[in-house]
Amino acid sequence: MDLKHWTLETDDDGIAWLRIDKADSSANVLSSEVMVELNSIIDTLSAAPPRGLILYSGKSNGFVMGADINEFTAVDTPEMAYEVTRLGQQLLDRIENLACPTVAVINGYCMGGGLELVMACDYRVALASKKKILGLPEVKLGLHPGFGGTVRAVQICGVRPGMQLMLTGNPITVDKGRRIGLVDRIAAEDNWRQAARELIASRPARKRPPVVERILNLPFVRPLIKPTLIKQVASKARRDHYPAPYAMIDLWAQHGASPRTGYEAEARSFADLMCTSTSRNLVRVFFLQNKLKGQGSKPATKIARVHVIGAGVMGGDIAAWCALRGLDVTLQDREQKYIDPAIGRAQKLFDKRIRDDADRAAAQGRLRADVEGDGIGDADLIIEAIFENLDAKKTLYADVEQKMKADAFLATNTSSIRLEELRTGLRDPQRFVGIHFFNPVALMPLVEIVRCSDTAQEALDIAFAFVKGIGKFPLECLSSPGFVVNRILAPYMTEAMHLVQEGVALADIDEAAMAFGMPVGPIELVDNVGLDVVLHVSQVLGAKMEGPVPEKLTDMVDAGNLGRKTGQGFYEWHEGKATKPPRDPSSVPADIEDRLVLAMVNEAVSCLSDGVVTDPDLLDAGVIFGTGFAPFRGGPINYARERGVDEVKSRLEGLAATHGERFVPHPGWSTL
Repeated sequence: MDLKHWTLETDDDGIAWLRIDKADSSANVLSSEVMVELNSIIDTLSAAPPRGLILYSGKSNGFVMGADINEFTAVDTPEMAYEVTRLGQQLLDRIENLACPTVAVINGYCMGGGLELVMACDYRVALASKKKILGLPEVKLGLHPGFGGTVRAVQICGVRPGMQLMLTGNPITVDKGRRIGLVDRIAAEDNWRQAARELIASRPARKRPPVVERILNLPFVRPLIKPTLIKQVASKARRDHYPAPYAMIDLWAQHGASPRTGYEAEARSFADLMCTSTSRNLVRVFFLQNKLKGQGSKPATKIARVHVIGAGVMGGDIAAWCALRGLDVTLQDREQKYIDPAIGRAQKLFDKRIRDDADRAAAQGRLRADVEGDGIGDADLIIEAIFENLDAKKTLYADVEQKMKADAFLATNTSSIRLEELRTGLRDPQRFVGIHFFNPVALMPLVEIVRCSDTAQEALDIAFAFVKGIGKFPLECLSSPGFVVNRILAPYMTEAMHLVQEGVALADIDEAAMAFGMPVGPIELVDNVGLDVVLHVSQVLGAKMEGPVPEKLTDMVDAGNLGRKTGQGFYEWHEGKATKPPRDPSSVPADIEDRLVLAMVNEAVSCLSDGVVTDPDLLDAGVIFGTGFAPFRGGPINYARERGVDEVKSRLEGLAATHGERFVPHPGWSTL
């Protein structure tokens, strides 16, 4: 048998060892070519069954990452999607029905189709690991498992663990996998072969879910559980925006994970979902994410030590995140009393994110208070995160340059001051970059890498490597007012202020944005960011772009009503939650959604036209990961193209005629 991606060997005991090692790839994925070869192997094993089959990976970094998502774009009809899905299901059925015991050995990441493959085996051995490596993340692509996962996950783990695995899309550890029945045995790296052999030899009874889980799957119980599942999903995603989790619930409620009817129903449902705009755009977002990660070349310098100056909310949380991600960090401020709150917040972050006591203690040890700034001389990267004052920052830089290593890099977390103004006076201004995080640092995935027209590529590569190394997505952008995220959010939030002044109910403004797909409405966003911060950004952008600053915002800041942090903004805040007054549908303008959304889209086109970001795909990625712009719409530029550039431009002209010049289409529309 001529195999490219698999190796099949039979040992002296009659056990077949089947290794997957996808050629010309750093990770295993279930491409069509891989699946065709596997099918031919199963032909051989079915004709002459071995004493047992052990399936394992030839890659050191994991088992199988899932299906080959690159092939998704070639599937353009539900009929085609159904045929491909059924073939995959039937192949896994053949593995499940082999006339010999089968063991899958999981040596690392086992996701999506990879987990569906191992669930078709009789037993699963996982190498010991603290990482979350087992998952069914299809819901994040607007899909659900399609190779039998919606049936087998419930059959193996039970209703609640199985449905949670699929509905959240979040991976779990092998320890949790064993607790829910997904993993039969955990082995050390040096004895997994023996563990697999023992399972072949002993052939223990396959695990069944606990009795209570089997009761939940009974036909007369499922209708009672379904509303609870729907309620949980509805609190996070609307059916019209994200149909996949609801489709999963419907499949389970109707078929109860029955092998007799469930696989066929799963394939039909998967095929329909695959051809929705939601899934196509979420697959697009997956590729955009990889494009963000792919920026920059590997630099010669490795960032191991970071010194952060400014222990406020941003600086302190940047320092904490860097320590969490394995870097040695020193945190400087004028006095210890300014650093202590940041250390306290870091402790909460470590407590939340790190379960192992030793690992948590190690993270704590990597973050040190440094009032005197002694860490500057050892740091590979110094990040300035003090208050937004040009003179104060420049004075600080002059001092830092005297202490930092010759090969170290200086960066700023400024959110509003152009780099050209900050870097005057620096010895080597081309090595100075902006590394702009967003609040809250632990939750926001995007970091803007801000450059001038002559910034050294070496400095950009260092910034890219640093940001990717701490698990964030870098977006390169030109130094300009508001950079990308704040610039695009500003007209959105400003338009919300105009609607407030027109008397539209606050909750109705937020609801209009969320109906479009934004994670929170602009009023709640303003309160979360802080009215003082929003006012400052509005003033900076207003001065540069001749945009109006709403009077309401100024009045509220003058009155000290700054939003969530003061307990009163547009909303009253209690224990971190907004108290929203009743909605008033009678006050809602018919054009409210377009006013909010197209203000952003028009600014995105302006950003692209001005060269702040030159790639429309990267711009879309930045806006999605930096503002929360509805991921299922694929970004503002993609949204405009799907809706129709001429239609959007015409709509903007209509809004401009009704509401003023702020809606005049940017000249850049002509280049889309």
